[in-house]
Amino acid sequence: MPIAIDSTQLTDYVSSLFTAAGLDQEPARVVAEGLVDADRLGLHSHGVMLADMYVKRLIAGSVSKQTEPVVVSDDKSIVVLDANHAFGVLTGDDAMERAVDKAKLYGIGVAAVRHGFHFGTARRFAQAAADRECIGIAICNTRPLMPAPGGAERVVGNNPIAIAVPSDDGIPLVLDMATSEAAMGKIRMAAKSGQAIPLSWAVKADGSPTSDPNEAINGMLLPSAGPKGFGLALMIDLMCGLLSGGAMGSAVQPLYGDASVPYDCSHIFIAIDLAHFGEPAVLRAMAGAAARGIRNGQRAPGIERLYTPGEPEWDRQSKSKGRVQLQPAVRDALTAIGAELGVSAPQWTII
Repeated sequence: MPIAIDSTQLTDYVSSLFTAAGLDQEPARVVAEGLVDADRLGLHSHGVMLADMYVKRLIAGSVSKQTEPVVVSDDKSIVVLDANHAFGVLTGDDAMERAVDKAKLYGIGVAAVRHGFHFGTARRFAQAAADRECIGIAICNTRPLMPAPGGAERVVGNNPIAIAVPSDDGIPLVLDMATSEAAMGKIRMAAKSGQAIPLSWAVKADGSPTSDPNEAINGMLLPSAGPKGFGLALMIDLMCGLLSGGAMGSAVQPLYGDASVPYDCSHIFIAIDLAHFGEPAVLRAMAGAAARGIRNGQRAPGIERLYTPGEPEWDRQSKSKGRVQLQPAVRDALTAIGAELGVSAPQWTII
């Protein structure tokens, strides 16, 4: 059963793990906050369960201690950045800020990032643009994890996409999805917890169905909505790799592979400024009205509540009350990392 831990205490501890591994204090805090925020949203596959992998890569050198990307080219509304394998949350924040700044000038801004690393939840960056009255889009490629429809080999990643639209509704209107039926992180969470997975999530290496998360990890994920999810994943892969001049397809390395080999993914961040298309307040009101119309719509029998994209995560975060729900196995793994680094785990405050 999950346990509820104080989020500030958890952030402090995870941050201390990164500083012990050699990252400066301020960026270590940002990375830790990104992981804990994902847990507060209920997106545990992108939460502190990743800390051990992050630390191992930082120590092995495949994740650099650099905190800002390097500008490769900068031309009007477009900037290409080299992340130099720094933490994706750090370079992603920088890239989207640049994209928004350009959108304020040109109506649209695009930041393409090569030599990137895992950036956590894509919604973080899309919402950052929405907070500045821009439609925000964040996409990323991963190593191949899914077969083509009818195929029996991995050819494309479950490449995520997030889109956030400014709204006067008070509830973030943001889509954040992987293009697989389920994220690999969810399957890894199931494996750590000893739980079975739905048959629709993945297949074995030979393409046959499985409910065993360990077989799924060694097998292939299934695309969401079959050929539609596969097609979207392929186009995201191409956009990220081609526009950044970075890796795509099999050139992106396994996230949980050799910790000394850079992950080397590619990112795209897009911002579209509302003010270049109309009065922002009017456009926000229109988006808010659409969101409320969905939530207040007629419900099917037995359905108590209708949600807009991003609302379930916002609801979980709003109700978290400074707590993070963790599986005991994840807490124990964090404690073990600390022991390896000489960082004493706190007396966990169970709420």
